[in-house]
Parts: sequence; structure tokens; C-alpha cells
Amino acid sequence: MSTLLAILFGAGLLASLPIALAMGLAGAVVLVAADIASPLIIAQRLFSGIDSFPLMAIPFFILAAELMSGGGITDLLLRFAVQAIGRVKGGLGHANILMSIFFAGISGSALADAAGPGSIIIRMMRQAGYAAPYAAAVTASSAIIAPIIPPSIIMVIYALTDNSVSVGALFMAGIVPGLLMGLALAVVNHLIAARRGYGGGQARQPWGAYLRQDWSVFPALLLPFIILGGIHGGVFTPTEASAVAVFYALFVGLAVTRTLRLAMLPAILVRTALMTSAVLLIISMASVFAWMLTSLQIPQDISRFLLSLGLPRLGLLVAIALFLLLCGLVIDTLPAVIILVPILAPVATSAGIDPLQFAMVVILNLTIGMITPPVGGVLFVITVVARIPMGQIVRAIGPFLAAHLVVLAAIILVPGLSNGLPGLLGYTR
Repeated sequence: MSTLLAILFGAGLLASLPIALAMGLAGAVVLVAADIASPLIIAQRLFSGIDSFPLMAIPFFILAAELMSGGGITDLLLRFAVQAIGRVKGGLGHANILMSIFFAGISGSALADAAGPGSIIIRMMRQAGYAAPYAAAVTASSAIIAPIIPPSIIMVIYALTDNSVSVGALFMAGIVPGLLMGLALAVVNHLIAARRGYGGGQARQPWGAYLRQDWSVFPALLLPFIILGGIHGGVFTPTEASAVAVFYALFVGLAVTRTLRLAMLPAILVRTALMTSAVLLIISMASVFAWMLTSLQIPQDISRFLLSLGLPRLGLLVAIALFLLLCGLVIDTLPAVIILVPILAPVATSAGIDPLQFAMVVILNLTIGMITPPVGGVLFVITVVARIPMGQIVRAIGPFLAAHLVVLAAIILVPGLSNGLPGLLGYTR
């Protein structure tokens, strides 16, 4: 039955079924064929998979990002990034990366980053003389910083599947790796820009004139600090922080920038509902699939196999990382977390691997899969918004993909990059 489950799931992916439907159908067919339990268990697992208080953070973080974007905060952040670093060699590429770091602290979603500010900065880079595939590659590569720097939807899901780590600890653990990703991309962008002669963008305003015009960008930049500070200070939980983010986004858009209008709220709420329903559908279907895996003893078999290899701790972590990179090629990030973490996390714990380090290795591995074909979600979004064939983007993205792999290697080799800051702030024992 394990083979049948794998065949059905693979066939669904090859038939271009949505990942949620592929998982749900495969699990349901095997459940009936194997007569493991009553088919009513499917409805129960669909509901129980999303019956979790921490999952409430997902729609709130999505709504906060939509409110910020609808309120013109995205444009303010982009102008600030260009103002800060846009005139140096490869400046618009650097501004693209910096913009993604800023937006990561608001959205927590790579797809939102790619679809929102990504489309604007690609157009600016093309107008400044950057090759279109290169502009798209920089945008796609920097967009995947969003799930690493808090707040992060993927980290919320991860914490639900692995009780050894908390959402707050994961948020803190993602800060250093996320900044390292931005730094690595900036180095690659500088080297390529110097070789190709890519200059800066628009002429920078005097800082005094800029601040008089765009001073309201600073309240937007405070949002990540409010979220992290409130969580660390015990003022609110990560789930409550997502609701605070929504009210703060409303306040900034309505009272500070005054670019958010009440008439825009219905459309924003509809977009939020659609994105939330898509995420929750994936989670509920993945819950059915994961339950089938457990019923068929697949996690236990994989755990025994990995432990039987007798690899040292570092060797096991490298082996798991390579496995996850392969999984990221064909499985979307959220279902991969739900399916694979319950299988691999106990193995890592048995081998003495720090849970936070392992979590960051998993999240970064699967996030890199968002810019690799054939199931790279960010690639598909960038292809649409930039109107560039995916093949051209894939060819241009190679150096940036290598930069992410270097950061991944650093996280594997140096546990302190993941657990150092959480340990300093008291999130680890």
C-alpha cells in the first residue's frame, strides 16, 4: 500500500493536479483500498488538521500584508530601498534585495513578495538597463527571504508539526539566516553588476527632501520590531501578534500614510480569504496524507533506515538536507513541512541535532525549492508578473541559487547561526 500511495501521489503531480488535491485523492484511495479505517476518518482529519489556535495567525499575517500593500506601504518601502542604496554599482539589484528584507518583516510569504513589490522593481530594473531575465532572477531569489525572516507562515506550520520548537523561537532563529541570505545575494549581485556594467537607478534625492516627502515609511518599518518585541517581552503570543499586526497596518494606512481607504477593504478581505482558504486547504489535505503515512508505518521505516546508516551527526544532517533539496523540486513547501517534519524531526533528535538548527535547515531547504523547477511556486509567479519565459529565468538564477546553497551549508556547519540568537534571548535551555 505504501507503493500505491506513492504512485497515486506522483501521478497526481504529473497530471498537474493541485498539490492539495493530489494528496487528498491519494490518501482517500489508499484508505478505501487498504480498508484501514472508516472513510469517515477523512472528514475527521480534514477538520482536525486545521482545528488549531496557532493557525489563526495565518489569515491575520496575510491580511496585515494585504493592508500594507493596499495602503501604499510597498511603494514607500521600495522608494526607501532605492534611496538608501540605489545609486551604487548594481544599486537597483541591491535595492531589490533590501526591499525583500523589509517586506519579509511584513508578509512572511515569498509569493506575496514576488507578486507585489517584485513586479514593480523588475520594471524599474529593466528601465535602468538590466537584462529582463536577470531582474527576474534577482527578484525571485530575494523573495524567498520572506519565509525566513519573521513573521513567517511556514514557521507557524512547522511549530505545529514539531512540538520541540515554538513559534517565537523559530521567529528568532530565522533572523540571522535571513540576513545572511540577503548578504550572499548582494555579493553575487555586485559581482555580476560589475562585470556587466549595471549601474544605479534614479538619481537620489537629498535626504532632507526625501524625509519630508516619505517620512511615513518609518512607521511601516517598525512593524517587525513590534511583532518580535511583543513576543519576546511576553506582551502577546505569536498568534495574538498577528492580530496586532492587522490593527497596526490599519492604523498606518488610515491615519499615517492616509493611502488606505475604507472602500478598498472589501477587496482586500476577499483576497485575504482566497489566499487563506488555499493555505488551509493544503494543510487539511496534507493532514489526511500524513495520517495515511503514519498508518502505513512509513515514518518508522524511514527513521530506522536513516539511523541504520550509522552516519555521524553532521553526515546525517547533510544527508537529510540533500533529501529535502530533492523533495523541494517536486513538493510545495507547506505540504512538505507537514509530511516530512514528523518523519525526520525524531531522527534528528535521536542523533543529537539541535531542534532549532534542524528546523532552519528544513525550512531553508524547502524554501529554496520555490525557485527550482519544476514546482517552484515563486518561479511561476515571477514568470507571470515579469512576462518572461521560465527557461530564461532559470538560466539566470543559477548564481543566486548557489548563494543560497552556501548559506544553507553555513547553517549546517555552524549551529550558532540558528540557535545563537534564540539562546541569547532565552528561548533554548
